[in-house]
Amino acid sequence: MRWLSRDYAHLWHPFTAADEWEQQAENRVIERGEGVWLIDTDGQRFLDGTASLWCNILGHQHPALDAAIQTQLGRIAHTTMLGLTHPGAVEHAERLCALTGLDRVFYSDSGSTAVEVALKMAFQACQQRGEARRTRFAALSEAYHGDTVGSVSLGGIELFHSLYRPLLFEAVRIPSPERAEAQEEQACLRAAEVLFAAHGSELAALVVEPLVQGAAGLRLHSPAFLDRLCRMAKQAGAYVVFDEVATGFGRLGTMFAMDQVEERPDFLCLAKAITGGYLPLAATVTTEAVYDCFRGPYTDYRTFFHGHTYTGNPLAVAAALATLYVIHDTSLLAALPQRIALLHEELARLQHPCIAEHRHIGMMAGVVLRQPDGEPFPAEQRIGHRVALATRRHGAIVRNLGDTVMVMPPLVIEAAETRALMQAVGAAIVDVLG
Repeated sequence: MRWLSRDYAHLWHPFTAADEWEQQAENRVIERGEGVWLIDTDGQRFLDGTASLWCNILGHQHPALDAAIQTQLGRIAHTTMLGLTHPGAVEHAERLCALTGLDRVFYSDSGSTAVEVALKMAFQACQQRGEARRTRFAALSEAYHGDTVGSVSLGGIELFHSLYRPLLFEAVRIPSPERAEAQEEQACLRAAEVLFAAHGSELAALVVEPLVQGAAGLRLHSPAFLDRLCRMAKQAGAYVVFDEVATGFGRLGTMFAMDQVEERPDFLCLAKAITGGYLPLAATVTTEAVYDCFRGPYTDYRTFFHGHTYTGNPLAVAAALATLYVIHDTSLLAALPQRIALLHEELARLQHPCIAEHRHIGMMAGVVLRQPDGEPFPAEQRIGHRVALATRRHGAIVRNLGDTVMVMPPLVIEAAETRALMQAVGAAIVDVLG
């Protein structure tokens, strides 16, 4: 309790209601991690059902990642990349380009900044290639791209973003399907055609979360839908940006979500699992054609005047390189189909009158809770939040998005641990809803 009382006195937690936080009996102080387990200061063990916010794909205290960081500490912890470089960044950028088929890597420090970088690059490239009208961006309804001002401007989740509208630029908002169903997708595509016809010449880029809008509670669309949308954008002369902060590095069963579609993005935004969930790092990966828009004599001022103090931090890059080696050397992707199938099977086993829907794609699962008549629960009842907290009493930690309980474990989770995780969610639903 002493840690919590000191926390309540001084800390401000993200996406956390202050009064609720200070009154919750289920609050825990996490001290250690082992594999897919989190361990609190009382020694209680919890399955990490949220992969420490969707980023820890290889488990805690992974020996290869620990060793890579320790080795780098014996060299240097940080050096700027403004006018300098270092071996780790060079090697990691080479490997990212080989994996993605893109050409240039710009490092930053979070998913939001990776998207912000892509927005500024796309805007400036349009200006410098003589298309001054292209000053706008298109994004999907219910989008989430992070919490800096440009990224929030793209966001379409009213609960998160509506308060800040006076600070933001207005995106061209394309309706997105809630489920990957043909009729719903066709209606959204018809609306997109109208929007591109009206605004296509103004657009610098289309920005999308490919195949799944995770923060919106697992809204899904098909590869065919995404391909069609990307073709519309490219035909209109706009760049295409894939925000793979949540979907990259195996979360959907392939290295990247873009591996499941035909159309190639001009920008790829990566973060979260890029370091195996160890350290903050992000990358905006783009094409040589985009990079060429920034070439010229210094006095033409075509330079990309943007940077971060910890751009390409050597410790974070060492973890990122080790993550790529582990994914390759352990054949992690080859093992995923079986793990994905089991997660989906265990999800389907959850049955309760208040479970309205199971949603899943890759190693991402959501349990949608509604009243037995199908109506949403009143917001003040906080049903999803209460279920997420109750899961802790059964040895697991998950998060909710509204009344959707989200399950996104590390990709290395074993069968028995997957079963225990889903059983904990089922028991918590019964605890809260009877």
